[in-house]
Amino acid sequence: MSVIKNRYDFVIIFDVENGNPNGDPDAGNMPRTDAETGHGIVTDVCLKRKIRNYVELVKEDSERHKIFIKEILNPKLEAAYIAEGIEKKTTKSEEIKQAQLWMCKNYYDVRTFGAVMSTGDCPCGIVRGPVQINFAKSIDPVIPQEITITRQAVTNIKDAGKETEMGKKAYIPYGLYKAEGFISAMLAEKTEFSDDDIGLLWEAIINMFEHDRSAARGKMIVRKLIVFKHDKPIGNAPSHTLLERVKIIRKESEAPARAYTDYDVSVNHDNLPEGISIIEKL
Repeated sequence: MSVIKNRYDFVIIFDVENGNPNGDPDAGNMPRTDAETGHGIVTDVCLKRKIRNYVELVKEDSERHKIFIKEILNPKLEAAYIAEGIEKKTTKSEEIKQAQLWMCKNYYDVRTFGAVMSTGDCPCGIVRGPVQINFAKSIDPVIPQEITITRQAVTNIKDAGKETEMGKKAYIPYGLYKAEGFISAMLAEKTEFSDDDIGLLWEAIINMFEHDRSAARGKMIVRKLIVFKHDKPIGNAPSHTLLERVKIIRKESEAPARAYTDYDVSVNHDNLPEGISIIEKL
């Protein structure tokens, strides 16, 4: 498995129908929005969790594809020390680096996204991951709504005679979102992020909602993944000049957008900078 030698920039386009793509706990779990513009927001943390969940699902028996950011963290750091024969509470930088490399080799999300692993008696330092994803933002403003739902079942026998309880469900009728991401070949060399790893990343992005269904999230679909590949590790062009080649235009209509077909999505392939190739998936 060879470490990647190319820099990448990419765009993820996905939509949600009658669902809450990312609830805001500071706003009663209403869909996240930009308070000034009304555009919908899905955080990078939310997207990375779905990628982690997919990798864990399809690679559950692989030692090289374990997931670090899950449940209790410190025992996993201790396992690195045990595997490498390092004493707890070491202050030797070379030993901490040795444990850090073990974490990168065994945990997919560490060598992909990086991690803060400087806690407990077995610190493994801080890893800067080669893959970074920005917040996703909706193309148009969204209008979060609440509907009232009824609860037909009660929890306790003592409540059996009470009237049906009421509740609320937050959602947006429709939103088309775009997220941008970046992959550094220079940082990939430090975490040993490989060609196999990047192939799995594309697979996970495309399928990240397929096994993440819930009543709260409605229907979420990845519509397109557009990848700009540089032929140099350091890159051939500034990322913004490539990402701006992806255009999403709302079709003329007086009705509110309610489907992906209400938009035109295009990628400008003309006059690409030397050393840049475009890969479109879906």
